[in-house]
Amino acid sequence: MTIRPEHRQSEIAKADGPMRMRDVARVVGVSSMTVSRALRQDTSIAPATRAAVLEAIAALGYVPDQMAGALSSRRSGFVAALIPSLNNPHFSLTAAALSDTLQAAGLQLLLGFTEYDRDRETALVRAMLQRKPEGIILTHDGHAAETKALLSRARIPVVQIWDLPVEPIDHVVGFSNTNAMQALVLALGSKGYRRLTYIGEVDDAGSRGAARREGYLNAMQQLGFEPRILTAGAPPVTMTDGAAALEMLLARFPDTDCAVCVSDPLAFGLAMACLRRGIAVPGNLAIAGFGDFEIGRISRPTISTVAVDASEIGRKAGNVVLSALAGQHPVNRNDTEIATFVKLRESTG
Repeated sequence: MTIRPEHRQSEIAKADGPMRMRDVARVVGVSSMTVSRALRQDTSIAPATRAAVLEAIAALGYVPDQMAGALSSRRSGFVAALIPSLNNPHFSLTAAALSDTLQAAGLQLLLGFTEYDRDRETALVRAMLQRKPEGIILTHDGHAAETKALLSRARIPVVQIWDLPVEPIDHVVGFSNTNAMQALVLALGSKGYRRLTYIGEVDDAGSRGAARREGYLNAMQQLGFEPRILTAGAPPVTMTDGAAALEMLLARFPDTDCAVCVSDPLAFGLAMACLRRGIAVPGNLAIAGFGDFEIGRISRPTISTVAVDASEIGRKAGNVVLSALAGQHPVNRNDTEIATFVKLRESTG
């Protein structure tokens, strides 16, 4: 069946408001129930009939009422996800992979941004839960007590990502920021660096930044070196913070042979400040970051870092939700831990 433009305009003119399912049914010559079944991809509908229904929907501009279907099936058809921001390419990659995984299973992603603010996260969790999502996925960077209480009572799959919390709410897909940073510092120690200064974030209690600082401290203790710690700015620290950090480093620990930064943007900013000051990297000061950002891979010198597959986190988180919704619960921390890799590059010789 082909919907002629004049027929489409005629049907639109008859409608007293938005196009309804009955308008589509009238054009195709079937019942509203048949249209509904075609939308649900019911296998009892003949392929030709489904094709005609979908053509009519597209031609008439009909938008199916998903909430009506949700009321009858008690399913909303979407999964909520909270990430700090889209400015960080890692979170963008995670969200894209998560969306693709869910969409392949017929679910949509509703995305919210916490802006690294725990009170904002609590408000978003409350708002999302009011919309009855099938599950909720959120970046673990420490949560307010109210957030944890809301999620614990939600009775839907909850997946914390990008870290391995000590006390998970439900499911986890992430890695140990502590262990990853510890591995980086130990690798730097094996290269002969002794006076390693850590540059982190202020007010980072319970965050991934705090976990990375702990990893640095663990490694320094294991190596038998005296720890040195500076804070450059509030999370998320930026390239500009990295530039300012050089002045603090020269004032507090001028004999530093390697600066270990909480993130690649901070490390890049520090490296550019060294370039402007004529400080050779790694000749006078070695620099390492965390996260394997693209800017660190193309900078000169390239920046040593810890790499993690952000897309894999999204895919695995989506599959955890799908498994839980299917009544399968094979998930534990060992099943959902993401591998990390130390990448020593030009910035540390």
